[in-house]
Amino acid sequence: MDAQRALPPAVTVVGAGRAGTALAAALLAAGVAVRGPLGRGADIDDDPVVLLCVPDAAIAAVAAALPERPGRLVGHVSGATSLAPLAPHEAFSVHPLMTIPRDGADLAGTTAAVAGSSERALAVATALATACGMEPVAVADEDRVAYHAAACLASNFLVVLEDAAEQLAATAGLPRERLVPLVRATVESWALRGGADALTGPIARGDEETVGRHRAVLAERLPEQLALFDALAGATRRLAGRAA
Repeated sequence: MDAQRALPPAVTVVGAGRAGTALAAALLAAGVAVRGPLGRGADIDDDPVVLLCVPDAAIAAVAAALPERPGRLVGHVSGATSLAPLAPHEAFSVHPLMTIPRDGADLAGTTAAVAGSSERALAVATALATACGMEPVAVADEDRVAYHAAACLASNFLVVLEDAAEQLAATAGLPRERLVPLVRATVESWALRGGADALTGPIARGDEETVGRHRAVLAERLPEQLALFDALAGATRRLAGRAA
């Protein structure tokens, strides 16, 4: 079934958080009639396609509260959750591989992890992702946690690292924006070359004296980040060994 034929004419979105709001807007822009985003207690009777944009821990309870209807499809947008919490409904999942800040996000060009409990459900998930301008990739239930952990490493942990860099730079009088070109260039280099070939800096050069001075100044100015530095320095040495 091609994406255009599988695209439902209407979708009910439950959950008015960041993901629900962004997906509802993208679907509306694609010409899909969207009901919502609705609150979890909203009356959902005969709506044929329901997309749950609620916290992972709430998926099973919200799905269980939906009346079973012939032909109804119920989906979620969780990255780490399998389709099991959506039972007994015919189920699907669409997870945008994108950080969605409070002011929204452009999903065009984003990868979307899709899954379906039937061929029809997978086709609908794929069609919804495509309509939003995303590029669907099927991710099996047994791979969902690894997929989502990789996303958190790439996004959430990167933010934690840059926040630590911002704090230390501030002790030397440098604001965050002075680090931005370096961060962007580093990410672009990693995207082009991969980790081992993109790595630069004192550990890659074998300059352990400078690394020791870095550790000393961090211990003095930002001691709460010392464990993070040690863990990352060890990981960087292992990566540098791969490049050797």
